[in-house]
Amino acid sequence: MESSTLTSLLKRTASDFPHRRAICVSGRFDLTHAQLDELVDHAASHLVAAGVGPGDVVALTFPNIVEFVIMFLAVIRSRATAAPLNSAYTAEEFEFYLSDSESKLLLTPQQGNRPAQAAASKLNIPHVAATLASPNSKITLSAASGPDPEPVSKLSNDPDDVALFLHTSGTTSRPKGVPLTQSNLAASVKNIMSVYDLTETDSTVIVLPLFHVHGLMAGLLSSLCAGAAVVLPAAGRFSASTFWADMNGYGATWYTAVPTIHQIILDRHLTKPEPSYPKLRFLRSCSASLAPRILERLEESFGAPVLEAYAMTEASHLMSSNPLPEYGLHKPGSVGKPVGQEMAILDENGVVQKEGARGEVCIRGPNVTRGYKNNPKANKQAFQFSWFHTGDIGYMDSDGYLHLVGRIKELINRGGEKISPIEVDAVLLSHPDISQAVAFGVPDDKYGEEINCAVIPREGVRVTEGDVVEFCKKNLASFKVPKKVFLTETLPKTASGKIQRRIVAEHFLAQISTAKVPKFGA
Repeated sequence: MESSTLTSLLKRTASDFPHRRAICVSGRFDLTHAQLDELVDHAASHLVAAGVGPGDVVALTFPNIVEFVIMFLAVIRSRATAAPLNSAYTAEEFEFYLSDSESKLLLTPQQGNRPAQAAASKLNIPHVAATLASPNSKITLSAASGPDPEPVSKLSNDPDDVALFLHTSGTTSRPKGVPLTQSNLAASVKNIMSVYDLTETDSTVIVLPLFHVHGLMAGLLSSLCAGAAVVLPAAGRFSASTFWADMNGYGATWYTAVPTIHQIILDRHLTKPEPSYPKLRFLRSCSASLAPRILERLEESFGAPVLEAYAMTEASHLMSSNPLPEYGLHKPGSVGKPVGQEMAILDENGVVQKEGARGEVCIRGPNVTRGYKNNPKANKQAFQFSWFHTGDIGYMDSDGYLHLVGRIKELINRGGEKISPIEVDAVLLSHPDISQAVAFGVPDDKYGEEINCAVIPREGVRVTEGDVVEFCKKNLASFKVPKKVFLTETLPKTASGKIQRRIVAEHFLAQISTAKVPKFGA
């Protein structure tokens, strides 16, 4: 069982590098790997004493703070399943995710989260707040079971324990639940550590939200398992104004981000350059395509290779990556070679395609989920020893590097945040004065894609763009709110009455510079 679970990897790190820094809370304090291990076990003992057991799902909604790291690992240590959630969700969104995951407990920071707590209360889910006052204290839970709970030292984590539960953002249905086991996470962490040669001498600043698989797996867990240090910004989130100060102050050797964050970092460098920059081994970009010119400018500005990678939740994050220059060809424009699993390009009949031929990217391996929650049809495809169909179109070149062409379906990728237009449609259609609506992605220089929508008001009712935007702000997380609303009288449909999203997008993009949007066919 050695190294077959995330817990065993972390335990080995605490043993091998007990006095090295693990978590650095910028400007406040540091925790060593041994201290982190002790804090996690202590918090886990309180969870077990409170009745949390194997298979129970515990939802967590925190900013990027030390309490999240400790409680996330404590949930997993107690053999329960951690379900991190975006703190920006509305009460309605929290209700869906808490219900769909069948969460038994909600964990928040001391200040709480009103929408999450409202949803939990409605579903009769208990709420507990977690606080760490200092590195020398134990974490305090608002509903602690007692002063001296039974230690978890005899509790054994199994490779098949479902440790993490995340949701995708589906394009044709509601978001799907993705259960990932201890062995899935361990396999992915080892893949990430291997391809980037992460060791105890590395350090990184977390710039991505830890409720997202990218920041969680590539930034946090892989660093901790390597014995490296992770810096959490003082504000609990990315700040361009403090980023380089943290990178310099803690001797960072790399960072990973989505293209939008890279663009912000680059823009600040060009307008307000720092007196000095740390010597970086590499920069990593994932979750969306990075424009070639931006990649070049990053490398020129910071003197380090930018390694693009390809990942998704169902693969516990990493699927392919460009290697470090000393280990292989650094090929901008590709998302690298497969890492730690098999990969094939299949045509619509499931036939493996030869070099250069386009088809659907499919994978299988120990890091791949064994199936979606409550979705037997999807489980048949997603089982880790069969081909998992990613929904992305790509091809392999003569050097074995993967190039992505686009998605089969219609997921909107806004700066790495995958947004289902179906979900936005549902909110728009819940407006009492909207008859029909469709959301779609449009190209955007900053985010890669942005959300627009077209709506048909109910007959005899006047609706403005501002009305629609304000309604969405109350019912959607901010990153899902359409940035432009087109008011129209007709929308193209198939014979079955289904709106043709692609044609809608093309039409309104063509009309975006005009003051009046004509009817289709006008």
